[in-house]
Amino acid sequence: MAREEIEEEQFARETLERYSGSRAEAFQSNLLLTNFPRYVEHFAEKLGVEVKEGSMFKVAHSQREDISILDFKIGSPAAALVIDLCSFLDIKAALLLGMCGGLRRRYKLGDYLVPIASMRAEGTSDFYFPAEVPALANFLMQKAVTQVLEEKKALYHIGITYTTNLRFWEYNDDFIVHLKATRAQAIELECATLFTASYKRKFTLGSLLLISDLPLYRDQVKTKRSSEEIFRNYMPDHIDRGIEIIKVARTMQAKKIKGAYHRNIGM
Repeated sequence: MAREEIEEEQFARETLERYSGSRAEAFQSNLLLTNFPRYVEHFAEKLGVEVKEGSMFKVAHSQREDISILDFKIGSPAAALVIDLCSFLDIKAALLLGMCGGLRRRYKLGDYLVPIASMRAEGTSDFYFPAEVPALANFLMQKAVTQVLEEKKALYHIGITYTTNLRFWEYNDDFIVHLKATRAQAIELECATLFTASYKRKFTLGSLLLISDLPLYRDQVKTKRSSEEIFRNYMPDHIDRGIEIIKVARTMQAKKIKGAYHRNIGM
């Protein structure tokens, strides 16, 4: 039996609904992205809302705050997918609340890192732009990030991350030599893909990363125990800062401050 062709937007919305267990209409106009289901659960408990879960994503929506949060799991393919799907929604501002490995001796666990750009070493971003196109965070969103961190007197660093798909690299000496040569400030798995895909889709996205380990030092790699300590000690503040940043970004958009895509500010 022949079926009627489906348009790209409808296909994206239905895919999002299957993967998230939530209606597309339930998504608010601001979005927090994360790699951790515990972030969604904490957000939901804090704001008294329900958690929804589909075949891939876990989400929660706060109408009061006009913010949704979505755990898209880990890795660059998942990062690309979530941008492609959410770009069909009426989302004005989005922020990644992620974690990274700090690559400077002076960094400490729990410090924030504000990535202004990422090195495209993960491969997935090549499907969006040629290799010479840089992966940049949205300027308005990162301006909102630093404004909130300055107001809260938070300890943070600004730099470039190295986005890779290589796992277990901490024991790969050749890779470590290359990584040090790049002069990256942190390493993670998604930022370059998120920044590149959001640039392609005109999706206003920034990032606030939490330094969760110092992986160049074997005694500072992330373990089951240290990961639990990171969640317990730093996750609540990370989420609180994310909510504040979204609100500041929306105020900036309302004032037509440069940086956001015109489609996100009604122009």
